[in-house]
Amino acid sequence: MAQKSKILIIGGTGYIGKYIVEESAHPTFALVRENTASNPEKSKLIESFKSSGVTLLHGDIYHHESLAKAIKQVDGVISALGSPEQIADQVKIVAAIKEAGNIKRFFPSKFGVDVDRAKAVDPIEHHLRVKARIRRSIEAEGVPYTYLVSNGFAGYFLPNYGIALTGGTGSFNFGIALKGGSGSFTAPPRDKVEIIGDGNTKGELNYILSFLSTSPSPLNLFVSIAHAIFVKGNLTNSEVKASFGLEASELYPKVKYTTADEYYQFV
Repeated sequence: MAQKSKILIIGGTGYIGKYIVEESAHPTFALVRENTASNPEKSKLIESFKSSGVTLLHGDIYHHESLAKAIKQVDGVISALGSPEQIADQVKIVAAIKEAGNIKRFFPSKFGVDVDRAKAVDPIEHHLRVKARIRRSIEAEGVPYTYLVSNGFAGYFLPNYGIALTGGTGSFNFGIALKGGSGSFTAPPRDKVEIIGDGNTKGELNYILSFLSTSPSPLNLFVSIAHAIFVKGNLTNSEVKASFGLEASELYPKVKYTTADEYYQFV
């Protein structure tokens, strides 16, 4: 029986990374910064990693020696870094992988739309360009890679019908978020649903463009995402062709996928 590859997850204590660590079926290593290990809010999560057999490696993407040392102990690297600055600084991971020379596969952190085929306006367009530059850096260095295009996370959008990206005041709105509030994302609104426009289109163009032009940062970022989704249709207008990728159901045909219609039968 072939030995399973060892996987290093960078950003494993973050919003997405913790799920990747928990679901990994391979010998798993998590890169943890010294200050993260001593963070009370993260300590419980780190202890759960340990108890499940995850190997913790102290290091930082901004400390080349520790990063390269960690990478040399594994066969594959998954990045789950989240902030825009960290996304851009994945070039440091690429450089360390190139130096190590032993990595069979690198998954950069670019969860979302296919940045080479998406249509958007700033400020989200700027972030897509940054992710595209990471792709070009990976390819230029000859690092073996897989780009995971997840589009929108269903667990984030479906519970509130996408209201969070239309500026609505149903279960969640941007005003609450910007003021530090905690809008609900756990279930669809029961009493009131705000419809943008006349209800016959996926998004009201004039409303979103007007909102985008008058919104301050960081609200304009979320509005530009709404524009990309509801006006440009970036989550529905892409076709996965054999020349550049595979659709997930082809890779994992035994997995039972839940459609949006099926989801709303149970909520």
